[in-house]
Amino acid sequence: MTSPILVTGGTGRLGRAVVALLVDADCDVRVLARHKRDTLPQVTFFTGDLRRGEGIDAAVSGVGAIIHCATSTKGDADATRNLMTAATRTGSPHVVQPSIVGIDCIASWGYTKAKLEVERIVEASGLPWTIVRVTQFYDYCFENSQKLAKFPLVAPVPAGFRVQPIDPSEVAARLVEFALGEPAGRAPDMAGPQVSSWVDLFRSYLTATHRHRWVVPVRIPGSKAVRNGALLPPARHTVGTKTWDQFLSARLQERRT
Repeated sequence: MTSPILVTGGTGRLGRAVVALLVDADCDVRVLARHKRDTLPQVTFFTGDLRRGEGIDAAVSGVGAIIHCATSTKGDADATRNLMTAATRTGSPHVVQPSIVGIDCIASWGYTKAKLEVERIVEASGLPWTIVRVTQFYDYCFENSQKLAKFPLVAPVPAGFRVQPIDPSEVAARLVEFALGEPAGRAPDMAGPQVSSWVDLFRSYLTATHRHRWVVPVRIPGSKAVRNGALLPPARHTVGTKTWDQFLSARLQERRT
């Protein structure tokens, strides 16, 4: 692809990995974010605010694809609507939208409700699109395990939360693959190689960090759908290869060096 590829939220966790892979593939890469941050020298940086609709037109002008990684706990629908409107004014780029596995079943939750609306905005935009739903990132599991480990002696962990988390670098590679290819519509969901639970993930973290806590599973109100497997991918899905234990080992090694 000779046209530039825009990555929104290109300074975030997923966006940085996407940008690095695009640069490695010798793509013309643009990043749109609210604040200027250090990024790879090959990248053209645009400062703008998606929620306010500021600085978007220049970033999307002439692009062949948009990988929409920007996300927040609020305002995602407005941000996406503004992005689609600007992109439609300047051309017909292929929009690649990461989303979340199972959001249809937990649409009453604030963040997932917003992500479901984002999907609908992309689908109705009139632009060519690919939406790929993915499971929780290992980074998210790691950060939550760190927080839980700060409890003295006893750690309350959500009971019955069945998950199949994935390494974000594998998600980034999939998004880049889509951006460099033809629009796929609703692509197969993507998940990691192992089904687990929040309790087991946290216990693995404790073992890897040589900590001891009394793990107490706690039933979370309104989480019946999750306990019934809402966060697990359907039978036909793309499977990553990196395990939670491999991720843990690599992340803890990084912290020691």
